[in-house]
Formats: sequence, C-alpha cells, structure tokens
Amino acid sequence: MAKPLIEIDHVDMVFPLANGKSYTALKDIHLEIGEGEFVTLLGHSGCGKSTLLNIVAGFLRPSAGGVVMSGRQVTEPAPDRMVVFQNYSLLPWKTVYGNVALAVNAVFPHISKTERRQRIQQALENVHLWEARHKYPVQLSGGMKQRVAIARALAITPKVLLLDEPFGALDALTRGSLQEELMEVCQKIGMTCLMVTHDVDEALLLADRVVLLTNGPSSRIGQILKVPFPRPRSRHEVVNHPTYYSLRQQIVDFLHQQKRRSAPAVLTHTLQTKSITIGYLPLTDCAPLVAAKELGLFAEFGLEQVELSREHSWGDLVEGMTTGRLQAAQMLAPLPIALSAGLLEKNPESTIRVPMVLSRNGIGITFGKQLTDQGVTNFAELKEYITRTGDRPVFGVVHPASMHNLLLRYELARAGIDPDHSVELVTAPPSQMAYHLKEGHISGFCVGQPWNSYALREGIGAIISTSLDIWDGHPEKVLGVNRDWALNHPAQEIALVKALISACEYCDTLRKRGELVEMLSPYLNLDAELLKSGFTQPLQEEKNYHRLHQFYVGQSYCPIPSEGVWMLTQLARWELTPFPQNWWEIADRTFQLEVFAQAARELELPDIVLDRRSFSLSDGIIFDADDPLSYLEQFPIRRAIDFRSVVLA
Repeated sequence: MAKPLIEIDHVDMVFPLANGKSYTALKDIHLEIGEGEFVTLLGHSGCGKSTLLNIVAGFLRPSAGGVVMSGRQVTEPAPDRMVVFQNYSLLPWKTVYGNVALAVNAVFPHISKTERRQRIQQALENVHLWEARHKYPVQLSGGMKQRVAIARALAITPKVLLLDEPFGALDALTRGSLQEELMEVCQKIGMTCLMVTHDVDEALLLADRVVLLTNGPSSRIGQILKVPFPRPRSRHEVVNHPTYYSLRQQIVDFLHQQKRRSAPAVLTHTLQTKSITIGYLPLTDCAPLVAAKELGLFAEFGLEQVELSREHSWGDLVEGMTTGRLQAAQMLAPLPIALSAGLLEKNPESTIRVPMVLSRNGIGITFGKQLTDQGVTNFAELKEYITRTGDRPVFGVVHPASMHNLLLRYELARAGIDPDHSVELVTAPPSQMAYHLKEGHISGFCVGQPWNSYALREGIGAIISTSLDIWDGHPEKVLGVNRDWALNHPAQEIALVKALISACEYCDTLRKRGELVEMLSPYLNLDAELLKSGFTQPLQEEKNYHRLHQFYVGQSYCPIPSEGVWMLTQLARWELTPFPQNWWEIADRTFQLEVFAQAARELELPDIVLDRRSFSLSDGIIFDADDPLSYLEQFPIRRAIDFRSVVLA
C-alpha cells in the first residue's frame, strides 16, 4: 500500500474550561489519507469535525498524538494546506483578482508578474470567474464569493485542500452547482481534499471515503464508509447507482444512533447497595470472576453483595440474562452481538451489552481416537479421510454463537471441508464433551479448558491445535451486562468493570497462578492438578502455556467493536444470523466503550489505542471492518447472506 500523504496519528484534543476542569473534544483519532483522495468528515454539531480540520491545517496543536504530512510533522499553518471557510473571508476593498492575488503574492514573491498573473487567471478560469475579475465582493452573490475563496486556495497549488462546510450557507441550487464545479476541478488536477460537511448527499457525491464521527465529548471515528462510485462522477449517475441508497441509509442510521445515544450518567449516580448475581460456566477462563470474589475486589469497589451463579449450559445462562435473573455473566464473545443481530429470531433490543473482555484465546480443538487411530491429526488429513471414506464425522461445539463454533467452521472451510455438509456440528455443554467423545457420540470437539486436557489425560483424544494457531489474541469470554439493569445502576456497572479489570491483572500475574488454580478448583468442581494444564503447566510440550489464556497483558480487557463486526460476518456466513446493514451501530451498541473508558480512567490506566487498521487470522485474509462484505465475498465456502437492517430503540 502506498504511503499516505497525511497521517492523523492517534490525536486527542482537550480544551481547558473556566472552572478548572477540561473538555475532551477528540479522542484517539487515527486516519490516513492518500494522495488525490477526497475524504469527508460527517457528524452532528459539536462532534469535533472542524476541530480536527483545524489540527490538520496547523491552526490548533493536539493535546496528544500528531499529524504527519509528506513525512513531516504539522506544527503550524503552511501554504501546502489551504483552508476554504464557510464565511468566504474575502477582503471587501479588493477585487476578485486582488483577493486571489493576495495569496499568490504571499506564497510566490520571487516568480515573475507574468507567472503570477497566469496562476491567478488559471485559478479563476477553473471556477468560471475570469470575466468577473474586476468586481468587488459586494457585487457578488454568495456562490460567486465562495468560488473566489476556492480559486484563492487553488491558485497557490497546495498539496491539500481543507474545506470547512464551504457550501453550508448557500441555497440548494447554488450549492449543487458549486459541488459539481469543485468535483470537476479536484478531479482535473488530482487535488487531495479533506472536507467537513453536515450533508449526507454532499458527502456521497464528493467523497472517496466518508468518515463518521461519534458525538462528543471524546468524539472518535465511529465508522468509515468507502464510496464505490466511479470517477468522473455526475450527480445523476451517483443517485442512480445501485448502492447509493444503501450507503445513504447506513449514514443516516449512524447519525440517528448518535442522536439517540444519551450522555453516560455514570458521573452523577451514587453507588447503590443492591445485590448482583453473576452467571458463569465451570471453565478455566471464569478465573477473573472467581478472583474478584475470593480476593475481595468486588467489595473493595463497593459491591458488597455479589453472588456467582454456576450455570449448567450457555442456554441456561442466556435465559438468565434475558429474563433479568442474572444481572451480569461470563459470556461467549459472539453471543451478545448475535442476540442483537437476531439469533433468537427476535431482537431483544440489545438486552445484553459488553463493557469489557474477560479473556482472550483459551480454546482447544481435540480429535478423538476414532480419527487419530486413522492417522488424522490435522484438518488437511481430515479432508483426505472424508474424501477417502465418505464418512461424515461429528464434532461438538458449545453454542452456535461461540468462538468455538466460528473458529472451528473457519478452519474446516479453510481446508475445503464444508462444515454443514461434509461434517456434522452438534452443541453440548462444555462439561459433557469428554463424555460424548468417550462414548463415541462425537469424533472431536472444540471447547475451552480444562476439557481438552481432560480428554488428553484420559487417553480419549489428542489436542490438534488451539485458537492461538487460528487467531492469536481473539476475544473469548466477555462480561455481559443486562442492559436494563445497567441503565438503572450505572455506578454499579462501573464498579463491576473496575473490579474485574483488577482481577484480570491478578490472573495474568504468573507467580499468582498457582494460588489461582486452588481458588478455581471448588468453583469448577475439578481437582487442581487438572486445572494446571495450560495454566501453570504446558498444555502440550510444544504449547506456550502462559499465553493460552490471556486476561490483562496487551490491554486484553478492552472491548473492540471491529472484532464484533468480524463475528457478525461469520455468523452471517453460516446463516446463523442475518448480516445487519447497520453493522457498526450494532457493534457500537453492544461493545460499550464509553463505560469501559470511564472505568479505565478511574483506575488511572493508560489510554487505550483503538486502531481501525485491518487485521487477519492465520490464513492472511485481510479483514476491514469498514468493508465487511468484500471480506465475506472472498470465501468460496459460505451460505447465502441475508442482509437486513436491525432497528434499535
């Protein structure tokens, strides 16, 4: 990929207030703009669009991060970045020609008068104003004044044109005419543009990418839409493009989402003392919940009455969460977002939200002796075995909306094995997997610890891989919180997250894992010796035990919406849920970054840097959360994708 012309590198902008406090306008803005690209910034008033533009222009210095252009840091205004403002900014005592000449004379004092005149003439001809060069601003219409401002910017041949709602004050007819003229000029000279706008249709007409900003405070990039319309463009062709109204609806849905989203109430609520019941399944990665309970971390943060409820299956746990029997739970990472996308064939109005990740990695894939005795020890050999024998092996997964199911399907399909036709996938509680393998009901399973180690110890199966081999660092378990409870108890939710982040830190302290295993044993009703495998001892000789479960290192606890979008692609790939056209809204609604950020600030943790850069699994196929449909289309083995928009109240 070519090096970007502009890199906005994790910019924060904090303004001091008169009362001694501060206001964070922008938070962790990272954006790369290529040469010749037209990018628009879109969002509600007060979201920091113009602030970001002024930082790129050099009028403002960011509080953190910076802007690099052509390899040099932006520290002040310069003629390589020209700004066109909404209010024209023309000198009333100078003619059209004189206003443009003002910029040319300042930037090019050493070139001849003839060359300067040629520059001015070319710029005015580009905006069709050469004939009006002797007129004064008072003699011009609003549209003509804005043309002069654009000509003045273009006359000095800047590398980047920065436009701050340049057509916002114009009538619709004039605005439309100027939009087309700007588009024509920029395409003609290959100008790089960054433009602030409130107008959805303007953004789609002009831009190569539309950058949508969330509402402030701490505004961030919420979504980036690639605009696929070919250039040169005409308004008629754009409006009649088959994807135009779909893209427009995505933007409108995002803006409506931001309008609906009320400011977090966490600062104004006092901590209440009602009891909290948290569900969990007897798996090694419930460790943060157990540690927070046994070490008194819940009580330390003001939660005196916390009960851990051991659930029999993920189905029981979902029932508890959706009915309100449980206020929070250890949950499979894809489960909350799958429920929002329609897993239960109804939308529970985002019943469950996710303010943090409890663990990453931790999954194992085990093949039973039925396969290993035939020499089947990897997926390539499984493919050959199925082709040779015509057999249809049965594999166990813990839930359809689990990373176990999604990653097992991913690996099967990668090996050319259709997970719905060439094998059979069945669901069972984790604690029953080893029994079904021993009895021959299944040929293998994908499950969390300690059940892979149990099968290995009992001699009924072999661990062929872990999720580290498929997606190192994937979210595995998350903290699910009942949405209604959280809205009514915001301070308790913050305290809960703070306690569990602290517990995650303890769980990733290797010298503490011996005592942690002893804590876990009664909660899982398993002997501590079995729990050591993959926790304090190697899972297998070649496996790195201390990264099999990841709780805290590398800021593992942070909920990342783009990972939720990846989950949505795989749920849709196998027809488990539709693919929501408003995927970013679903991801943002599920992964509660505002709640997490508040808890992290109160713990005085380092700021989380959420790159929007693409990522890939071990197969190297690039996933871009702003273009998930292109990602889906790359897979030869998939089901028909059901697209629909999910309405959130």
